[in-house]
Amino acid sequence: MNRIIASFIGLIFLLCISVQPAYSARDTNSFDGNIFPIYAGNGSMVPPASSISNSIKNKRTSVIFYYLDDSATSKQYAAVISGLKLLWTTSIDIIPITTDELQGVNTSNKNDPAYYWHGNIPQVVILNGDGEVQLDKEGQIPIDQLNEAISKASGLNLPDFNITIKSFNEYNSDASKDGYTDPR
Repeated sequence: MNRIIASFIGLIFLLCISVQPAYSARDTNSFDGNIFPIYAGNGSMVPPASSISNSIKNKRTSVIFYYLDDSATSKQYAAVISGLKLLWTTSIDIIPITTDELQGVNTSNKNDPAYYWHGNIPQVVILNGDGEVQLDKEGQIPIDQLNEAISKASGLNLPDFNITIKSFNEYNSDASKDGYTDPR
């Protein structure tokens, strides 16, 4: 019996010392998990609360964010998209979409996310309530450009704010606002 217990303890010890630590980094193209809870501190972004078709049907402004979880530029930009949620609250629909399922898809359906995607990430598309494109850009677009396009698309005033996106550490960011007034 003691031999079995000793063997079991030895096996557990070997398993404990052979486990490799997990590494993740914002500046690598490694898969670390979903980028919004890890790098933007906002796990409520995924899955999206709305779809393109529901936003258009409800005449709401949509911000479509195309990304990949294993893209350094997407990881770095996730905090900006999360910041939009902070600024515009429930006035707009933010629709983050991973592009894995869109590879090689061609469609003429404006309700399909593949319709707007160019094949590069990150990409942001802003639609007004009628589904008309107000902004369609690739890369890390400055938040001021996004806010101007959202204001134009929604008819709401630009938020009266100063936003700062700061990193607490390599994994978590926070977007805080000073002098903010609700855009509604």
